[in-house]
Amino acid sequence: MTETFQIEIKKAEQSRINEVDFANLSFGKVFTDHMLVCDFFDGYWHNPLIVPFQNLSISPANVALHYGQSIFEGLKAYKNIEDEMVLFRPHGHLERFNRTAVRMGMPQVTEELFIEGISELIRLDKNWFPKTSGSSLYIRPFMFATDDTIGVHISLQYKFIILLNPVDKYYSEPLKVMVERKYVRASEGGIGFAKTSANYASSLYPTKLAVQKGYHQLIWTDHKEHKYIEESGTMNLMCIINNTLITPSLSDSILQGITRESILTLAKDWGMAVEERKVTVDEVIEASQNGTLTEIFGTGTAAVVAPIILVNYKGIDYEMPGLEGRIFSKKMVETLQDLRKGNIKDNHGWIYKIPV
Repeated sequence: MTETFQIEIKKAEQSRINEVDFANLSFGKVFTDHMLVCDFFDGYWHNPLIVPFQNLSISPANVALHYGQSIFEGLKAYKNIEDEMVLFRPHGHLERFNRTAVRMGMPQVTEELFIEGISELIRLDKNWFPKTSGSSLYIRPFMFATDDTIGVHISLQYKFIILLNPVDKYYSEPLKVMVERKYVRASEGGIGFAKTSANYASSLYPTKLAVQKGYHQLIWTDHKEHKYIEESGTMNLMCIINNTLITPSLSDSILQGITRESILTLAKDWGMAVEERKVTVDEVIEASQNGTLTEIFGTGTAAVVAPIILVNYKGIDYEMPGLEGRIFSKKMVETLQDLRKGNIKDNHGWIYKIPV
């Protein structure tokens, strides 16, 4: 909980916005003028502040650096056709953030701190919205432990921060991926479902090896047999086989994606057959060979819908269906964009308009 909730604002003396080339944005490299910072101690969140974007000063004995108590979220803000600032499913991201916090032994944040903190920060830096098609204001809330005592323990103190990042598309081209059959991203009983920094660390080296071979990302498989598909890189994975939208069912080794859930919901609204179940790599490869696979793609907040055009499995490159026939993906991208823009009715309460 928060002891008393009132966000104090300390504005930057001068904006950096004129230094930014909005026509050439790189994901995660440009940040707005301000950030929100709030500290947890004595069982409460205290004194949320919005301050100029700046470096942090922490102890070398910071427990997060040594034992990995660090979690994060990623969501986006947009401008609709009426020039209103909107968030896409912020409450879903808050719920996932707090599920991760519980798994990592960290305090939960309140809706007031999370939603109003984001809203106040965006109101202050509203001029940072990029204007090109497909761009957005990416929001990165994160929390890390701040105890400065070395020794394996759950920290008693934490820092919660929100950053804003104007971004263009995450992937600039269709993806070539490799099925990982040696390394493991997550296992049963672990933290694969949690959006914690430690969950991503184990994926970095195997992904580096795949990139060196010419692939963009990996398809991660189960930790026991390397038989069943779990995720693809930083995304959930979906495919269409025999006109049915298929995705691996959720488990404690698969992240519960907000975009994943949104796509499944819309597909059902459209009357499409949807299956959440175990999916083998062999099934996907066979379907790609016999023509029953019509689409395969990754989904996530950053990438939204990222088409996969090649899958390497057991050393063999398999061509996936071309982009021209991907009717579902195209319709889904357009529908999600229309929802955010306000061109179509929001039947699920996903769009949150930021009060001005």
